[in-house]
Amino acid sequence: MARIVVREGDSIEKALKQFKRLCEKEGLRRDIKRSSYYEKPSEQRRRRKMQQLRERRKAIARAEKTTEKAKARAR
Repeated sequence: MARIVVREGDSIEKALKQFKRLCEKEGLRRDIKRSSYYEKPSEQRRRRKMQQLRERRKAIARAEKTTEKAKARAR
């Protein structure tokens, strides 16, 4: 659950912006959208598998980028 602490003197706009950022970070909006309709178990598996694939690709890209930087420094 998203919860923020509003200090004395903070504006409502600032608190609302903080709350929205926290909700986005926790993925509440995504979960609400996802649970608003029925998703078949096969679709859930497919979605999770695609997410894992994206994460692996990102990790590989990050690893390649760091090795390229290390090679450039060694020159």
